[in-house]
Amino acid sequence: MAGKFWSRLTGARTKRITAFDGQDLKGAMLAAHAWLREHRDIINALNVFPVPDGDTGTNMSLTMDAAIRAIADATDTSVSIIAEKLSRGALMGARGNSGVITSQILRGISNGIDGKDTITPADFAAALGLAAQMAYRAVIKPVEGTILTVVRESAEAAQRSAAGGADMTVLLTDIVTAARAAVAKTPDLLPTLKQAGVVDAGGQGLTTIFEGMLRFVRGEPTQLSPAQERAESEDVHRGRVSIEEEYGYEVVFLLRGENLNIDEIRDTITRMGGVSTVVAGDTRLLKVHTHTQHPGEILDYGVSLGSLQDINIENLQEQSLRYAAEGARERGETEATPGANGAAAGGATTAAGTAVAVPPAPTARREIGEVATVAVAAGDGWRRVYESLGVAAIVPGGQTMNPSTQELLAAVESVPSPKVILLPNNGNVIMSARQVEQLTQKQVCVVPSRSLPQGVSALLAFNFDADFAANCRAMEAALGNVQTVEITRAVRTVDLDGIHCDEGDIIGLVNDRLVAAGQDGDTVIRAALGRAEVERYEIITLYYGAETDEAAALALAGRIRGWYNGIEVEVVNGGQPYYAFILAVE
Repeated sequence: MAGKFWSRLTGARTKRITAFDGQDLKGAMLAAHAWLREHRDIINALNVFPVPDGDTGTNMSLTMDAAIRAIADATDTSVSIIAEKLSRGALMGARGNSGVITSQILRGISNGIDGKDTITPADFAAALGLAAQMAYRAVIKPVEGTILTVVRESAEAAQRSAAGGADMTVLLTDIVTAARAAVAKTPDLLPTLKQAGVVDAGGQGLTTIFEGMLRFVRGEPTQLSPAQERAESEDVHRGRVSIEEEYGYEVVFLLRGENLNIDEIRDTITRMGGVSTVVAGDTRLLKVHTHTQHPGEILDYGVSLGSLQDINIENLQEQSLRYAAEGARERGETEATPGANGAAAGGATTAAGTAVAVPPAPTARREIGEVATVAVAAGDGWRRVYESLGVAAIVPGGQTMNPSTQELLAAVESVPSPKVILLPNNGNVIMSARQVEQLTQKQVCVVPSRSLPQGVSALLAFNFDADFAANCRAMEAALGNVQTVEITRAVRTVDLDGIHCDEGDIIGLVNDRLVAAGQDGDTVIRAALGRAEVERYEIITLYYGAETDEAAALALAGRIRGWYNGIEVEVVNGGQPYYAFILAVE
């Protein structure tokens, strides 16, 4: 096997590959891991939201890191043993939603080839079909236009390919072709992607994994040259052109011919003015997707190369207007006048006498009983807040540093209680937290808190006299008692939900939704508070971040009191990274 492996890497092996054993699968996954790491930053750049959050490329890469560590020293020749180790490693190391779904795909492949020493293309195709099913089941509300669409359509292509007698090289070629085509159409399935001018990052990450496996069987390198990196990065940025700049036509067609050159065709279409151009397939059949002002020229070029099939042309301006109308209907709201309610004339007041920094109450740690709470938190101040509320174990993490399933499990196992309530406190940690339930003998309840203020609200609803199930219900119900406003800086330029922000702008989010952007901090904060309808609430707790000093926080608290007469504002040192302020509106 070692000789066969190295001959593939050098490109010397040319005969048909009709089956994989365990070491073949290991080699393919090592290549997939390496190729994903090469593309990590490019995949991160596809994220829709401009916040410094746990990026998709990073989370998928870290998840694959854990999977590869599990097989790094494995000498097993049984494909099922290698697959099981991969699956277990990925599950324990899964970070973020994209990482959890990746782990479920590997788990499905493992289950599909259980007990086999070698696998044929038909075996792998069947296993990938099971992987798609498990990926969909892992998501409470599956959404098309995501990694789920990509794995499903890749599995369908694999089954067609295997039925046609493909060997492993042809099978993986067909999987990659289908995955690229599925990624290219994700903006047509998910309006948020269309607004931001990107394809789905998770879907692109999975496609990159498949590409790495294909490079293994072809004996191709898994490192990008500087020229390739620049070209692929430019492709990403071309894909991020806003809809306003893309008015014209979306052109999609299949091209049949002989000796078709993917790179040459893509570059030619780009030189002809094609934007967001994706060309996927092989030397005989390609799928072409591009945006252009002159569809006739693109079609004429295609005809010069072969025959065209399944031609689809759509007017992008009409499409954009339709998406905008659909988005407005979904939001069911109109723009509020920022900060209009309760604003006092000359409302900027000094901090002196109007706002006081309130540290977390120095309460004694409660004795841990039958039920313990575990929470994810970033920042020393937030850690002290949660400890003061009786949390038994803190898992460091949150934005930009999503903890792994293994880290969450370790925290749950570290507390002496047989029953544990787990607060993820971040939307991108919830799926990882849910994996813990099946990995421990303890009874675990995940209260799906999406922010640190929601976690605090849930803990305040905890009743030591109530039973486990009643506390879980009460804590989940309490999540709706608080609005979370976050203030940070945009890490990318984007148009989203009617808000334009440039990289470096101050941005405001309400419950994870971008609502304001600009260069003036007070204007953005006031607009965000207006969208949170702060006048309907009584208390604002302002948690200031690691890069913000107390004086600035106290001064902001004073101004908020001036904007909204009668509202109580408390100031706490949260110490969170990246976010200058997190405001809990209650």
